[in-house]
Amino acid sequence: MQQPIQKKLAFVFWIFAILDIAGITANADMLHFAAKPLLIPVLFLLLAYTKSTVPRKKLLLTGLFFSWLGDVFLLFEHKNDLFFIFGLASFLTTHIFYIIYFLRISSANLSLLKKQPILIAIVLAYGITLVWQLFPHLGDLKLPVIIYAAVICTMLLCSLHIFLKVNKKAGFYYLSGAAAFVISDSLLAINKFHQPFAYAGVFIMLTYCAAQFFIVRGYIEQKL
Repeated sequence: MQQPIQKKLAFVFWIFAILDIAGITANADMLHFAAKPLLIPVLFLLLAYTKSTVPRKKLLLTGLFFSWLGDVFLLFEHKNDLFFIFGLASFLTTHIFYIIYFLRISSANLSLLKKQPILIAIVLAYGITLVWQLFPHLGDLKLPVIIYAAVICTMLLCSLHIFLKVNKKAGFYYLSGAAAFVISDSLLAINKFHQPFAYAGVFIMLTYCAAQFFIVRGYIEQKL
């Protein structure tokens, strides 16, 4: 990051992330409710202020907007199960926009998935195993969770697809962000539907913040 505004906004983002995680750890709802809705707007500004000739920034910005909606909806899931559904739908939309963005990256370089097709099998095996473990506990959410799992695994596959089609730094950040998103959503699903575990909220938010930051950083580092 060469622009001073980028460094400042990145710093502010991680301060809010630390405050949010601290709020979760200390069961300080007021801090959590204050910090979490500010995370994505800071990343939105970070991306918006990035001067780059790389096209289709609006796809990522739109994805971030739906992520913000998802964050807000999930803050109120304890009040009504519908908020969880709305949050799920919002993040599903985010992943779709990220998928479209990745797939529109054009390059003569060979796809990593073509060079290493075993990666497709690994990602699919992970997604199927996760859904298989969760399936008996999903109730009426079986179909939505299956669709969500398919979409997020597709997003990860798309980040693998473009890994060699962009410069090394951008490829590393895009893939790291997509992988962290899969981990974050997997932890959330396990904690909600299968078996609650200690410090779940901390690990979920830490990987979620890393995921969104890395994807934005991927765009910043990408070169034409």
